[in-house]
Amino acid sequence: MQLSVIILNYNVRFFLEQCVLSVQAALQHIDGEIIVVDNNSTDASCQMMKTRFPNIKLIENKENTGFPKGNNIGVAEAKGEYICILNPDTVVAEDTFTKILISQPATRNPQLGILGCKLIDGTGKFLPESKRGIPTPWVAFTKIFGLYNFFPKVRMFNQYYAQHLSENQSGNVEILVGAFMVMKRDLYIEVGGFDEKCFMYSDDIDLSYRLLKSDKINYYFCETSVIHYKGES
Repeated sequence: MQLSVIILNYNVRFFLEQCVLSVQAALQHIDGEIIVVDNNSTDASCQMMKTRFPNIKLIENKENTGFPKGNNIGVAEAKGEYICILNPDTVVAEDTFTKILISQPATRNPQLGILGCKLIDGTGKFLPESKRGIPTPWVAFTKIFGLYNFFPKVRMFNQYYAQHLSENQSGNVEILVGAFMVMKRDLYIEVGGFDEKCFMYSDDIDLSYRLLKSDKINYYFCETSVIHYKGES
């Protein structure tokens, strides 16, 4: 199997339904599977999955295990050569997985760590967190005080949102966002997946950084986009 898409859900039933429909369409020409992990939702998400998508693997956790552990549970059940960590409040384009797995040379680079793509919000606006730099104290300072807005072409100030690349320019970056991450399943397992000591937030920074420390590269791919309704999941 080529790809396993892991969707971790918590109380976003209607977004989840939309997300799964988009992934099904995007997997039409890919040998893939969808695994939905539910973190003890109370909004009938699991019932919706059983009714609408009875053939999709559903893992029902009995407690909210958090983002890292929930995704790790899903990956443990995955059979694909590649995995995609995907937020339920997203909609993938029909060509997303085809472009990444078939026509994107970066995926075949043995040094690849994580591959991310262009994220846009519900209005079509580019989300700058699609590509980021390591948030050292100085880089975080430039973000907090908005210096990256004033000096977007100066490396000293433009690292937080990896502004050495435009939103329409693919290339190596340091940090990718956990709403959409593609990587080899074996590599994910080798580095230990998401750190379960973290319940949520910054886990994507940690995983991206650990891969860099393992001499891998993380890659931002601009030629397909995913809608991310931020803050819903």
